[in-house]
Amino acid sequence: MPGRPEVALASMGIYVFNPRLLERLLREDAAKADSAHDFGRNVIPDAIDKLRVFAYPFEDVRTKAQNYWRDVGTVEAYYEANMELVRVSPELNIYDEQWPIWTYQEQLPPAKFVFDDKERRGQAVDSMVSGGCIISGSRVANSLLFSNVRVHDYSHVERSVILPRVRIGERCVIRDAIIDSGTVIPDGMQIGVDKEADRARFHVTEGGIVLATSKMLRRAAAQAG
Repeated sequence: MPGRPEVALASMGIYVFNPRLLERLLREDAAKADSAHDFGRNVIPDAIDKLRVFAYPFEDVRTKAQNYWRDVGTVEAYYEANMELVRVSPELNIYDEQWPIWTYQEQLPPAKFVFDDKERRGQAVDSMVSGGCIISGSRVANSLLFSNVRVHDYSHVERSVILPRVRIGERCVIRDAIIDSGTVIPDGMQIGVDKEADRARFHVTEGGIVLATSKMLRRAAAQAG
């Protein structure tokens, strides 16, 4: 970077284009037989030669400190970015009133925790639980639950990311996992406990994070039946 030799600039993969201009550039590139049709190698360099192109350093304009940025192009990166949010002092503070996040949010009732028996207590610790969730006689720890999740009696969810509308049955154990939207986990299922068993049914990353989807569950059930 000019004037700061200790800093190197890299593309973040975020671009702002006039739609009609972008369409024109893509059509021109598609017509070139010698092009790899790659955005970073062909489209952007060609545009720099012909058009007014600007780069924005993604840093605090006053302190020059690096702003928050995560590349979530892999399952593990997506998992880590979500798990950062449940830390005591995450780098991305979504509760910051000075920099609110404005987005679409479905109108839902508050999260609900029911039952307070010794072995059947609805609770969540070191976690984020979204609206519409019901934790019924189960324990959630170090996890992030998106909207409209149901966790039924005697189940345990640990270090996991549970996407919207997931249903977790009774006496389940979910650890170090991402459960895809709308997935129904049947009673008694264990995920993240036996990684060899998980590899036969789900996608397991090199770091041991288990991705479970409805399609994977249906395929596993068909193979077992």
